[in-house]
Amino acid sequence: MPDKQLLKQLFLDTRTGTEKICSFLEVEDHVVQPIVDVSPPKWHLGHTTWFFEEFLLSQLPDHKPFDIRFSYVFNSYYESVGERVLRPDRGNLTRPTVKEVLEYRKSVTSKVVSLLEEGKDISENLLQVLELGIHHEKQHQELLYTDIKYILGSNPLFPVYNENFEENPPEKEPQKWIKMAEGIYEIGHNNKEFCYDNELGRHKVFLHEFEISNRLITNKEFLEFVEDGGYEKVLLWHSEAWDWIQQNSVSSPLYWHRVNGVWHQFTMKGLVKLIPEAPVTHISYYEAFAFAEWRQMRLPTEFEWEASQHHFKWGSRWEWTESAYLPYPGYSKAEGAIGEYNGKFMVNQKVLRGSSVASSPDHIRPTYRNFFHPHLRWQFTGIRLAKKQILGGEGNPSVQPLK
Repeated sequence: MPDKQLLKQLFLDTRTGTEKICSFLEVEDHVVQPIVDVSPPKWHLGHTTWFFEEFLLSQLPDHKPFDIRFSYVFNSYYESVGERVLRPDRGNLTRPTVKEVLEYRKSVTSKVVSLLEEGKDISENLLQVLELGIHHEKQHQELLYTDIKYILGSNPLFPVYNENFEENPPEKEPQKWIKMAEGIYEIGHNNKEFCYDNELGRHKVFLHEFEISNRLITNKEFLEFVEDGGYEKVLLWHSEAWDWIQQNSVSSPLYWHRVNGVWHQFTMKGLVKLIPEAPVTHISYYEAFAFAEWRQMRLPTEFEWEASQHHFKWGSRWEWTESAYLPYPGYSKAEGAIGEYNGKFMVNQKVLRGSSVASSPDHIRPTYRNFFHPHLRWQFTGIRLAKKQILGGEGNPSVQPLK
């Protein structure tokens, strides 16, 4: 059973952390929704609060909702809970105000703390819901960062979010290829620390011998792809991806801008010159795959990534893999609305591994399975390559040589 006092401190730290993220914003920034995938910061503040009220506090016999209408406003995708504001319409919610949402947060936070301090016996199930809610909010902290960046990056003034936000750590390690032996590897969560249900079902996988890069692809390397006409070479792209770049006029990573002949990147510090040594970011799976093809390489599978991750540094970018988001052996969804958390998204998405500069430090682990549709790139996503293999009829697989 999770420790109540530890959960209380983690809960308070998390709630404070979310509000600190929004403290750098103006009131007007809280309501904007440029695209369907980006939610207004005010909605994140309310939704992460609603989660605790709906799934924890409402289970208590004496609980009275802060505002019964908020369930409709701040439910995200929990169909079994009830009706909700559709995702594209979140930016139309000028009410409740930011002030009201912050009062809502304060009320729910206080009630959760009181529940933990009153000395009442709390069921293991409710403590687990509390722990899930904390990590759910940590996910939204990362979404807050990336949604805020998209909101500000869509503004022609390119406003600064926070001068101290470091999002482009340089890749200083010289290029090396880590060779992993053919064999059977164990995959999945294997300790008592928190994880999501999609990480459970530790199981064995067979991997052929493979080689994986010790570092991520940099802006300089991706710029070579751009300048070589990579976005114009149809043979590098999936058919669906080719349609995507044509329909959306994509010719460079998100947030890249060519100003007076010089490449710049919009960052949390505003518009700055592109840093060649920084790992490329805001890349779709489509672009990651095409770049790998251009380099006569490939993306690793999520199993190759997990088996080899202790041999390289990771954590500044979510890394696209060649794996579809599917359940592990023996996977089963939780009962009720909580079961909608992960399982129903296991279709038409790609797995990303690692974490990013926007991830909460105590929300990171090597078994974490992030997932997004292949065209999305507003998250801090990047590229790690593996060498292509030629599997012959006999003997060990050989590595395809580079030109």
